Amino acid sequence: MNEMFSISGKVAVITGAGGVLGSSIARSFASEGAKIAALDIRKENVDRVVGELSEINPEVIGIEGNVLDIASLEKVRDEIVAKWGRVDILINVAGGNLPGATLTPEQTVFDMKIEDWEKVTRLNLDGTVYPSLVFGKVMADNKSGSIINISSMTAYSAITRVLGYSVAKTGVSNFTQWMAMEMAMKFGDKVRVNAIAPGFFIGDQNRAILINPDGSLTDRSKKVIAKTPMGRFGDITELNGAVQFLCSDAASFITGVVLPVDGGFSSFSGV
Repeated sequence: MNEMFSISGKVAVITGAGGVLGSSIARSFASEGAKIAALDIRKENVDRVVGELSEINPEVIGIEGNVLDIASLEKVRDEIVAKWGRVDILINVAGGNLPGATLTPEQTVFDMKIEDWEKVTRLNLDGTVYPSLVFGKVMADNKSGSIINISSMTAYSAITRVLGYSVAKTGVSNFTQWMAMEMAMKFGDKVRVNAIAPGFFIGDQNRAILINPDGSLTDRSKKVIAKTPMGRFGDITELNGAVQFLCSDAASFITGVVLPVDGGFSSFSGV
């Protein structure tokens, strides 16, 4: 492989590593020779991911940690630095949605559960900001590193039903730009912060609203496909290359971008 795109030997911390997206990126990075610190709040997820990744690359550790707990993150950071001496990459994957913060077609915004709104906005936004501060400090001290956040198509324009998730991901996009500016101006051009904005992929958290029990597309899915020029949902593995590119030397002059990986959804008016 072209060395410009290499991540071999780099220390990569991946939050939410037990989820569909986190584990996909972790497998891809492990196969490319990166040293993986797989972070998840659930021990069973950590154990499962480490078992899978260890068959690909022995340079893997799994750690229980809570992205909403600064003290927990600092403990994780210290453990990783003690083992490998640095943090080169942070991929903030931890996030998600809750039923109470997702409106049914019959509901209005006034029916939203405020407690679920608070959980969703905190998980997606604070769950990106806190790890960036804790692990970003190591990068700032070393004047080198790459942070990748996960934004969303919901941050580009209003998408019905998912208010809390939309607002949080819009915050993630803005934080990405702000943190990119801060790190470059105060800690040098080798510390970069970017994000990807996935289009529509079938995962555990959205399967019920995109796929009917009989396997056919829901009306919502049909609207998504109609606005996606490529005419299909993405495969989760199609995000891996974009993330690796942004972490590699090939992207050395790229910071503060939110890269759509969406089959053209964000560029198409629908007409």
